[in-house]
Amino acid sequence: MPARILTDQEVSQYHRDGYVKLPGLFDAEEIGLLRRAREIDKAMRDDQNTLQVRDGEGGVVKLALWNDPEQDIYGLFSRSARVVDSVERLLDGEAYHWHSKLIQKDPFVGGAWRWHQDYGYWYYDYCLFPLMTSVMIAIDAATPENGCLQVLKGSHLIGRIDHERAGDQAGADLERVAAAEKVLERVYCNLEIGDVLFLHCNTLHRSDMNRSPKPRWALICCYNAARNNPYQETRHATYKPLEKVSDSAIKEAGLVLTEKHFYAREAGKDY
Repeated sequence: MPARILTDQEVSQYHRDGYVKLPGLFDAEEIGLLRRAREIDKAMRDDQNTLQVRDGEGGVVKLALWNDPEQDIYGLFSRSARVVDSVERLLDGEAYHWHSKLIQKDPFVGGAWRWHQDYGYWYYDYCLFPLMTSVMIAIDAATPENGCLQVLKGSHLIGRIDHERAGDQAGADLERVAAAEKVLERVYCNLEIGDVLFLHCNTLHRSDMNRSPKPRWALICCYNAARNNPYQETRHATYKPLEKVSDSAIKEAGLVLTEKHFYAREAGKDY
């Protein structure tokens, strides 16, 4: 039986709140393959391949980021029809893979993220419209204790906010964020293993440091509408048709790893 995609009601919730959660979209066997990849894939754990983002409070978030989905376990998740079909409902048309990243918040040292919007960065990658979304796949359970995502409900309706540099991170203008916090509800996005969160690119979100003994790893797959292709060459992917894979593809392929071609952040470029 094919896995379900977002319903009309859930699509409406996304456009109203700026996010929506699909519980248990991936089962224990599928996430188990990702967890095993996390343990054995040296490319994803090698400091030379990961960005070390310091939060200014003693914590560090590690992330590996790549543009092109390959024929490996990570690429199969990002090309899974159950994800892409839902994304195309949210974006109201064809979508393509913008980039994916593996976020690593290790116990006690996994750092915080400032309030920001994804489009606060992607605007500078020459995308005219905020027709972009992120899909967070929980490899570990996410809780307030280990630094789960926090969102300001409905903040995507504010539109793009200017972002400014602070240490290793670029965050949304603090005065505008403070004003938004007074009128919008802050939601802690608790996720169980295998849950998936769809996040509008203008939704304000942040996370605290992981102060627990439990890791918080997540695979985040990001998508752009095909009709929103960057008008200039960019460090991220320009439009390529996305080859979806069936709901059974992950289990059929098993633990397939390839040598990733990581995206290297340009020196001095914040966004």
